[in-house]
Amino acid sequence: MQSPSSMADMIACVMALEAALLLCLPARELQAIDRSAHPYHQIDVERHARDFMEAAKKLQLYLIGLQREDLPSKPDMLRKEIAKMEEELKTKTELITKQERLLQNWRNELKDQLDKHNIELEMV
Repeated sequence: MQSPSSMADMIACVMALEAALLLCLPARELQAIDRSAHPYHQIDVERHARDFMEAAKKLQLYLIGLQREDLPSKPDMLRKEIAKMEEELKTKTELITKQERLLQNWRNELKDQLDKHNIELEMV
């Protein structure tokens, strides 16, 4: 959802672009200017072209800004967060299972050693 200020910015950019473009549109006038000996006609065309390019650049920057502001919706963000937590839970569960197996192996080794020592003690 766009805020009123961003909508106003976009409208202002489009209006500036349109105003700059409208001055450059009449083909007959542009043809006459090309054939004109008066240098100020060429300056007008260059000024209008520069205004148009500035307005186009502002509009492009605005649209790029909108792309950056295009954030995922709250449900999408929550889904991603839940998926990340589930992955973390899975990883930690695997780690716990691995640690439990190690502990069980150590218990078995200790039991075997205790049995060996008990057998040796009984022999003595």
